Amino acid sequence: MHAAIAEQYGMLARFLPTFSRTSSLAEDQSEGACAAKFRVLIVESSLPLARLLATGLSEDAISVGVTHDRASALLQMEKSASDLVILDLDLPEVDAFAMIRELRAKRPNISVLALGGKAGAVDLVNAFDHGADDYLPKPFSLLEMMARVRALRRRSQAAPIAAEPKKSQIALHHDQCSVERDGRVIGLTPREFTLLEYMMQHEGKTLSRACLTQEVWNMSAEGNTNIVDVYVKYLRDKLDGDYDIKMIRTIRGLGYVYQAQA
Repeated sequence: MHAAIAEQYGMLARFLPTFSRTSSLAEDQSEGACAAKFRVLIVESSLPLARLLATGLSEDAISVGVTHDRASALLQMEKSASDLVILDLDLPEVDAFAMIRELRAKRPNISVLALGGKAGAVDLVNAFDHGADDYLPKPFSLLEMMARVRALRRRSQAAPIAAEPKKSQIALHHDQCSVERDGRVIGLTPREFTLLEYMMQHEGKTLSRACLTQEVWNMSAEGNTNIVDVYVKYLRDKLDGDYDIKMIRTIRGLGYVYQAQA
């Protein structure tokens, strides 16, 4: 098993000697580690891989817990307030996409990084549509995974923004994953919310599809720019659909711009 993991994940293999013991890593966290500001729960069916990921993240001053099934994951979340769940989409006998929705229902502000066994667009789109914040196909490099975790950490710890009511008549509600326009509360998916928040933070600037793919989805723009168009349409239908003044405009050949109107 270790040999197979080592062959698949390359640079992760340097951590293999660490895992000669069999106790759960979630039980091995010291009080100092538990005091870390950012808490990650790994839900991964492969014990060797889960422990490899946990060791790598622990080196980045992150408090890490590990579970291997849905029931244990939900129990762990009740015991400690995780900030990020790294979820294996290939958990046996579990609808992982339904589990993402379940996590969202229990903790609307939690971040979810989905690990897919397939690199296809179907898993990627399904993960995002069901509420994942990011998606990483297996096999992957530890450096890339840690970079994505750091990006999600920065995003979760960023100060909430709200535009000036007199100018934009719009405000974001992080606790409800919604936006309020002219007193009307509009529910958004986590991905739609993150996209709108990023566009509001860069109001008046034309944002290319490549930029949005990288900054909102943490993905390379190669072959993935269509997902931006899909989600901008979702957002427009909800935010601008019934209003004469449109806040999201297409700049032909360049991208999209968010501009609130007085």
